[in-house]
Amino acid sequence: MSRERERKLIGVIDQTTNRSRFLLFDEECKPVPGCQAEREVEPKVDKEGWFEQDPREILQSVEKCMEEVGRKCDLKQIKGIGITNQRETTILWDKTTGKPLYNAIGWCDVRAAGIAEELIAKKTQSKSKDDLRSLCGLPIHPYFSALKVKWLMENSEKREEVRAAIHDGRCLFGTVDSWIIWNLNGGKPDSVHVTDVTNASRTMLMNIHTLQWDPDLCNLFDIPHKKPHKILPDIKSSAEEYGLIKHGLMKDKPICGCLGDQQAALVGQHCFSPGQAKSTYGTGNFLLCNTGPQPVMSHHGMLTTVAYQLGPNKPVTYALEGAASTAGQSVQWLKGMGFFKDASEIEQFSNEVDDTAGVYFVPAFSGLFAPHWQADAVGLIIGLTNYTSKAHLCRATLEAVCF
Repeated sequence: MSRERERKLIGVIDQTTNRSRFLLFDEECKPVPGCQAEREVEPKVDKEGWFEQDPREILQSVEKCMEEVGRKCDLKQIKGIGITNQRETTILWDKTTGKPLYNAIGWCDVRAAGIAEELIAKKTQSKSKDDLRSLCGLPIHPYFSALKVKWLMENSEKREEVRAAIHDGRCLFGTVDSWIIWNLNGGKPDSVHVTDVTNASRTMLMNIHTLQWDPDLCNLFDIPHKKPHKILPDIKSSAEEYGLIKHGLMKDKPICGCLGDQQAALVGQHCFSPGQAKSTYGTGNFLLCNTGPQPVMSHHGMLTTVAYQLGPNKPVTYALEGAASTAGQSVQWLKGMGFFKDASEIEQFSNEVDDTAGVYFVPAFSGLFAPHWQADAVGLIIGLTNYTSKAHLCRATLEAVCF
């Protein structure tokens, strides 16, 4: 038997803010040449502070990537499928029809800022956004899923449909991982409805200590968490078999790993010891530091989150996270404004000048994240003069990302 046929491969779904990918890795964790596919996912930005995506487009982009790679490889070599996904993005769907009840509300969407402020003022003891940190490790902020679900139930034009689906026991909630797993497992009422501890820790509904949905948190946000109206997925570890794929070229392959994208980057950089950290730049910028087996509560605006749990009987590892909502997105914004045709050109323009000539760019397109957690902040460009050029603005953008 040839060495090629002996190989064992792992397929990975990488579903991010702007695109979906599927790629194969060998037993040495090296990507298999030629065995990857990518599809863009278009956002819908109709109002200030809003960011939506079509859940069906997200799913279709994933499935198309999987089919494309499946036609290039020996399917027998694929032993399992893992998922890493954009976190906090919120989807509600009808489990009897499989149809979304509304568009996916993106992680960077801050439409629920008003609900957050009202909740802080009326339902917290300390009247502070940090009132829930001891339970969930997070500030009360529209970045997290709970407030997005509350908005869907109370403020969206589809709220009557959402409430009816909840009343009838038809409504399911999930972040993108739950939506993908449920659909790959058949998209039926009895398909597996799960999430992993890293994604659950980003909802503001999971108790950071027990790793279970917290009744007090669910009640605070009016999230149905008891049968027959329960909408929440079961919380699993980051590494176990969740279910089998029920259709397509990957049929009968087990789905056996799930991590939120930033936690996946922490694992991918082998940050397995307390104190080890990673910082990655994509749509936003996220720095995670492994803090070991106990959650560390920040008093300086950082997030306490689950880093990973590599098996149902394995200990959980925690992390502290610093998050900036806008990094690469600011470069894309300049591109959309006509500054250049390709994002890579920003480096060329930035190198044409030695400094920004006093120009400062604050790309707070989704408010300010760590350490401020100020949802009503907006972007700002100051220091403009007759001397200011395109090159100065490009350099100010890159410096803003670094800052």
